[in-house]
Amino acid sequence: MEKSFSESYKAAGVDITAGYRAVELMRAHVARTEIPGCLSGIGGFGGLFEMDLTGMQKPVLVSGTDGVGTKLKLAFLMDKHDTVGIDCVAMCVNDIICAGAKPLVFLDYIAVGRNYPEKVASIVAGVAEGCVQAGCALVGGETAEMPGFYPEDEYDLAGFAVGAVDKSKILDMNTIQAGDAIIGLASSGVHSNGFSLVRKVFDLEHADLGAYADRLGKPLGEVLLTPTKIYVKPILRLLNKVQVKSISHITGGGFYENIPRAIPDGFDAVIDRQAVEVLPIFRLIQEVGGISERDMFNTFNMGVGMCVIVPREQAAQAVEILRACGEQARVIGEVQAGEHTVCFR
Repeated sequence: MEKSFSESYKAAGVDITAGYRAVELMRAHVARTEIPGCLSGIGGFGGLFEMDLTGMQKPVLVSGTDGVGTKLKLAFLMDKHDTVGIDCVAMCVNDIICAGAKPLVFLDYIAVGRNYPEKVASIVAGVAEGCVQAGCALVGGETAEMPGFYPEDEYDLAGFAVGAVDKSKILDMNTIQAGDAIIGLASSGVHSNGFSLVRKVFDLEHADLGAYADRLGKPLGEVLLTPTKIYVKPILRLLNKVQVKSISHITGGGFYENIPRAIPDGFDAVIDRQAVEVLPIFRLIQEVGGISERDMFNTFNMGVGMCVIVPREQAAQAVEILRACGEQARVIGEVQAGEHTVCFR
């Protein structure tokens, strides 16, 4: 690589040597994510992973892809780049687990206006931390330097994950019956959805993000940048202990969009409003923005990042298992016959 250099390309705004430097800086972070099955390190043309299919009669691959969205604008404003990678991983693996699949591999894509190796390595450090939390391997990725397309100090970040599940264990929401319990798992904050509205409400480009906010117990910027919670490990444990019928990842669209995706036609998700512990950041967003409660629940997770539907008689055991894994979990409602929507009581 030492001899790979183009003066003309550098004059056009792309320094390929910076890319090599970034790769060297990120190697230690990537190494943290290695799990059994990894057959190659970074730097090749493709990431190799040998699947262990022990116990699987008919393995099915489950894939997911997503980005961080306009939450990245907050990272730019705060010049803090080591947590958005966790968001990127979370948005992918939390979707995969909704099928009952175990995430295996992850790849990231970072597009930059200018390649600052230390900044890119910081972003990848967050991606690696997300992979460690999810128990999957970071087997590859891409850093694209695109001068004139992105501002020099900005970037975009997206990712792609693949998991596997035995076909017989794919979650089937058609097993849901009236009376089944809906368990909510607490979120860590706004996660990585609704930030276009967040930015408008707080006028983030002109806000003092480092100022301590009494109502939040931390500076506003720190609370908003809190990375998305990754639920993979506790959910995998739960899947081995109780009958999980369906799982819903509460992302963009909030309760009203995401919970119906996890229940069949002819049923409603009836949520006990008092059982939902709304985080202070959402109360602040609602008050400052003058936003209706319905719009809040149709945009944000409101403090519940994931919902799990189990038979009523197994709800207490499921909550106990999740709490033993460190999750703040509680029954927040039940499934009832209805018009395939979300109702609050």
